[in-house]
Amino acid sequence: MLTINNLSMQFGGRVLFKDVSVGFRKGECYGIIGANGAGKSTLLRIITGDLEPTGGSVSIGKGERLSFLRQDQNAFDSYEVVKTVLLGYKRLVEVMVEKDALYAKPDFDEKDGIKAGELEAEFAEMNGWTAESDAENLLNSLGIPESAFHKLMGELDAKLKVKVLLAQAIFGEPDILIMDEPTNNLDDHACRWLEDYLMDFPNTIIIVSHDRYFLNKVCTRTLDVDFTEIREYVGNYDFWYSASQLLLRQQKEQNAKKEDKILELKAFIARFSANASKSKQATSRKKALDKIDLDDLKPSSRKYPFIDFKSQYNIGNDVLKVTGVSKKGYFKDLSFNLVNTDKVAVIADNTLAITKLFNCLAGVDKFDSGTYKYGITIHFDYIPQNFTALNKIEDSLVDYLRPSAIVKTDSYIRGYLGRMLFSGDEALKQVKVLSGGEKVRLRFVQKMFDPGNLIILDDPTNHLDLESIESLNRALNNTKSVLMFSSHDRQLLQSSANRIIYIRKDGSYIDKCMPYDEFEEYLYNLNQTEKETT
Repeated sequence: MLTINNLSMQFGGRVLFKDVSVGFRKGECYGIIGANGAGKSTLLRIITGDLEPTGGSVSIGKGERLSFLRQDQNAFDSYEVVKTVLLGYKRLVEVMVEKDALYAKPDFDEKDGIKAGELEAEFAEMNGWTAESDAENLLNSLGIPESAFHKLMGELDAKLKVKVLLAQAIFGEPDILIMDEPTNNLDDHACRWLEDYLMDFPNTIIIVSHDRYFLNKVCTRTLDVDFTEIREYVGNYDFWYSASQLLLRQQKEQNAKKEDKILELKAFIARFSANASKSKQATSRKKALDKIDLDDLKPSSRKYPFIDFKSQYNIGNDVLKVTGVSKKGYFKDLSFNLVNTDKVAVIADNTLAITKLFNCLAGVDKFDSGTYKYGITIHFDYIPQNFTALNKIEDSLVDYLRPSAIVKTDSYIRGYLGRMLFSGDEALKQVKVLSGGEKVRLRFVQKMFDPGNLIILDDPTNHLDLESIESLNRALNNTKSVLMFSSHDRQLLQSSANRIIYIRKDGSYIDKCMPYDEFEEYLYNLNQTEKETT
């Protein structure tokens, strides 16, 4: 068992944690969440021993092995791929080296024989005889071709390296598995495989991730890093968020009877418990929910921006007609019609193809061929992925927004900025000094003054923290505007899209009216069929 005792951490005068104690149990998957800069990755580095805390201690059970998914893709460039995976089980590799050195001795004696016997026993206990084939099976499951197994890591592209490092982390089923943003740069197939693997993982898992879909799939408990504290909640991310919002609402309902609040909480818990699947992780989560003490539920102090794309413009039947458009190297003969109920997620093997498509539809770029036409009732907004133009703007946030605001007064503009968590003097900051996430939120403010009835968003969740992503998700679900958007956030794709356009690497496309999870299943079956026919 992994235990954190009275942990404190501060950098200069900034306190991240103060006297925090948490116990991590076997068979549980812990999702660590918190605002950007709250100390999530710092906590992982303390647990792994990469960083010394200011106070307190971290203890691991005797004989337990800890494995950490690292993001340093170039650390193993001089090793073969299979050897890189084996290095995830350090003691196993040490025993292999010791054995080989003993058997290579020209003066091998009785003492060496005894030592070799001990090493052989330890080797067998660690499943050493099947280690290489086990590593290859992991690589194969993650979609790495056999032709790459004995290449040097330095010869692989970045996307394959990520998969190899993931295989390295989970190799040998460590007692404690720690993963920092494990779904970053993983394709859909690898994400699905990892979710299935972790849902049946028998030991302790600790994850930091901005991928809500992933956290909901695998986590049995949630740790909220919140103002120097770490609060533990039973359940996955959705349970944490929904429970926290319910409790905040109940706090405001001062006249409601305590008995009625308790009944509402019990009904809420029962709904989440009833939805558990049959995986080990979901079963564990269900048992914990069934035993939950209502007094253990505490609302989070997290603040959420308010995002609302409520358009004043009615939408006619004709929204957008695209006919045979092409962009060399990205897509060819792409055709589709948007209707007034569409919320379209655009995904692609090459995400640059999406940006090219959206830029052309917004008039920023031009198609090589083909035509497109907006309906006469359409007022469209475009929120691009690239905000480099904002880096040179010296205006304050208020002055930058003034030309877009319906009412030009400072108080009116500040009201909108406050909804997006730019309060007080922050409204007077220069645009050019904003962080990536702040720039995205500023653009949202700009579009909220007078939202269009067709909104195109290119990866709007990029740079956003979980609170902003959650708020954006609600805004896209609630808006009556037609949507075309891309995102790496699968929860957003799943909950907001009713149609998927997929641009393939060869420039062809698939257009299906179905939710994202059904499209994933459709695409998986299609790929399997294509493999069999070739």
